[in-house]
Amino acid sequence: MLKVINVVGARPNFMKVAPIAEAMRRRGREFAPLLVHTGQHYDARMSDDFFRDLGLPRPDVHLGVGSGTHAQQTAAVMQRFEPVVLEHKPDWVVVVGDVNSTVACALVCAKLNTRVAHVEAGLRSRDRTMPEEINRLLTDQIADLLLTPSPDADENLRAEGIPAERIRFVGNVMIDSLYAQLERASRSRVREDLGVKGEPYAVVTLHRPSNVDERATLARILAALERIGERLPVIFPIHPRTRARLDEFGLADDVRAAEPRLRLTEPLGYLDFLRLMSGARLVLTDSGGLQEETTALNIPCLTLRENTERPITVELGTNRVVGTDADRIVREAFASLDVRRESAPPLWDGQAADRILNALLEKQT
Repeated sequence: MLKVINVVGARPNFMKVAPIAEAMRRRGREFAPLLVHTGQHYDARMSDDFFRDLGLPRPDVHLGVGSGTHAQQTAAVMQRFEPVVLEHKPDWVVVVGDVNSTVACALVCAKLNTRVAHVEAGLRSRDRTMPEEINRLLTDQIADLLLTPSPDADENLRAEGIPAERIRFVGNVMIDSLYAQLERASRSRVREDLGVKGEPYAVVTLHRPSNVDERATLARILAALERIGERLPVIFPIHPRTRARLDEFGLADDVRAAEPRLRLTEPLGYLDFLRLMSGARLVLTDSGGLQEETTALNIPCLTLRENTERPITVELGTNRVVGTDADRIVREAFASLDVRRESAPPLWDGQAADRILNALLEKQT
């Protein structure tokens, strides 16, 4: 039986770890899992609600790191995670995604000679100004097992000199969560509550510092959303960071003036958001995970960034990378409403978690 520590730190991690934790529970004769929450996401609406919606067990260990600069947060996770590894002596530590907790826990394991597996390995944006890109690069260099979601990720790792025996193509575990929770999400009344049931609407999420921490960039995006709202309502579950910037930059009044074309809501739990997103005619986002989920559900998606670490969603999916120019966003939004594509990347089939567990067992022997 393998003793495995599964690490979560921020909301995108929860959707990736939930299917892995469930598969380990189901395969209890093979795996003894321990769930560690670093506390990198500390807002209850952004963390606790997702645990409940995804059926994740309560964390066995909560490090309570909270906010801070990238250096402070990474250092705090390392300091608090090291005693956990020393106490429990796991066979494997599983880290997911590209947040600060991911690289911090991988570094601890590398220095303690504890095997670490990276789920969602090999993704690259080629933009080293993104903190997530640095986290991805470093984690993949020191992880013992690199579990990739798409063939392009394998190619990236091979190009960086990673030996083939450390790479396993397992598919996209985030899609496991998506498919597993669609039926439960169908019971949500969020569409009725927002008055968009049976009507075409768009959904937007916005949280990256490059988009929300500069007034001019945020204002451009908001202007585009208002213009899109003239054709169909835009629902905007707003991240706490983004709401704070609206107030700080004096843009909150502009948003209120755009209602009901642009409708702000509080952050939504996973099931409510899945219900809302799955019925959208268009999604606009700077999130990585939503690029994948919209591809799986065949929903047009505009990525409000200059690059993506998930190019397969552009090549085989519904995603377009459009940047932050208002005119381009509006033009691409209206074009996307008139086009449908139906395709899915390989192994985005809801079975990635079991392939991850099989890879851990194979690598152990």
